[in-house]
Amino acid sequence: MTLAFDPSSLTLPRGHFIGGRHVEGPEEIAVTAPSSGLALRAVPRADAEMVDRAVMSARAALDQSGWGRVAPRERLRALSRWADLIEAEAAVLARLEAVCSSRPVAEVAAGDVPVTAEQIRFFAEFADKECDDLVPTSEDHLGMISSEPYGVIGAITPWNYPISMAGWKLGPALAAGNAVVLKPSEMTPYSALYLAELSVRAGIPEGLVNIVLGDGPVTGAALVGHPGIGKVSFTGSTRAGGQIMENIAQSGIKPITLELGGKSPMVVFADADPELAAACLDRGITPNAGQFCVAGSRIIVAREIADELAARLVERFARHSPAATWEETPGFSPIISRGQLARIDGIVAASVAKGGEILCGGAEFDREGSFYRPTLIGGVDALNPAVTEEIFGPVATFQTFDSEDEAMALASHPSYGLCAGLFTRDIGRALRLSRRVEAGTVWINRYGRSRDHILPTGGWKASGLGKDLGREAYHANRRRKSVLIDL
Repeated sequence: MTLAFDPSSLTLPRGHFIGGRHVEGPEEIAVTAPSSGLALRAVPRADAEMVDRAVMSARAALDQSGWGRVAPRERLRALSRWADLIEAEAAVLARLEAVCSSRPVAEVAAGDVPVTAEQIRFFAEFADKECDDLVPTSEDHLGMISSEPYGVIGAITPWNYPISMAGWKLGPALAAGNAVVLKPSEMTPYSALYLAELSVRAGIPEGLVNIVLGDGPVTGAALVGHPGIGKVSFTGSTRAGGQIMENIAQSGIKPITLELGGKSPMVVFADADPELAAACLDRGITPNAGQFCVAGSRIIVAREIADELAARLVERFARHSPAATWEETPGFSPIISRGQLARIDGIVAASVAKGGEILCGGAEFDREGSFYRPTLIGGVDALNPAVTEEIFGPVATFQTFDSEDEAMALASHPSYGLCAGLFTRDIGRALRLSRRVEAGTVWINRYGRSRDHILPTGGWKASGLGKDLGREAYHANRRRKSVLIDL
């Protein structure tokens, strides 16, 4: 079966998804296909009243179904059926995602969809395996530490990997016994709606998975500040994360998980395998046109191999050819919007004005849609805009060092600490420096996440609070309670 499709003929979901059914509203927010600029079905903007309706639906579904109190294995079975349906509907989900996003349809079907199903199965397994603790107390007491669901989780996901980001939020929250109200990005809304439909078909009680569409200032703010939300989970920019923290501080304190921006370094030592390093550096910035939070956008190389490695990267960057996301053979991804493309180009221009040298790229591809060439910028210092700002595009800086201490100084960023990559054949150096790098994740002789969902992800400093994935994500969706009994 071919995955290619005509974007103008695709049937797109309508409205929000609340209480197990679609709820239509005025279609106020335009949605555009970044591969061509084609206008797609606009979506409604949920106001505070619609958000309240979704939260109340989630609360009622919890109470009526007893989802948080049922035998844990029942939750496991329901979530497993949902994962099976997600895999079975991979082609439908992939098209709904590809039409409005930067993700090629074949990559979504082969990667993003099965990964999402895997994540849901992974968290479902925690439901009947994580247990409470008996703790040592005096002999005439019985001490217990138990955990319970928060109730209703408010989740907000970004536009760059819509399905898999939804899986990050929905999987652990539901496995832990909660209901969810999720707001996907208004630029990539359709696949989340279909995920919610599939949850009902899988036998997950209606109302446990609710999708509200809208923007951050209206819909997101109403969701985060709603008193019926027990916990908030957000993936997106550092600026938006700060606004969410401010909203929570003003509307009522509640726990929060934030996976935010990054400006991650990839440090290559002289003893590294040059071809392996070049391949990883390429994969660290060019997939999804650099539109991912862990992008390795700061390349830092030992001076003695810098010229050779720069030449290898320029050659690799030049191989990338763009293609619309609905074509059968994946190509280089589009930038999500014309506004984001203009922002990327503006930072590149500012970098050059401050002394940066374009080694390759630095301009749009000459074709319809929003496509920007993979770009490498040399001659930059620590204050250059391309070094300091999260660009969220296919743009990397290239710097050199002469010593380990200089490499670590260049790798450090005053704001961000999401990920880092180290390339060396010296395992002692790799382990030693992995402790010095200020980042929530360090990759050695590779760059990028694997499908080992047991590894948590999350940033230090302005790159976030708390963790997604791993057992940490499951426990973050349950609150702890101490119980002491006099015998």
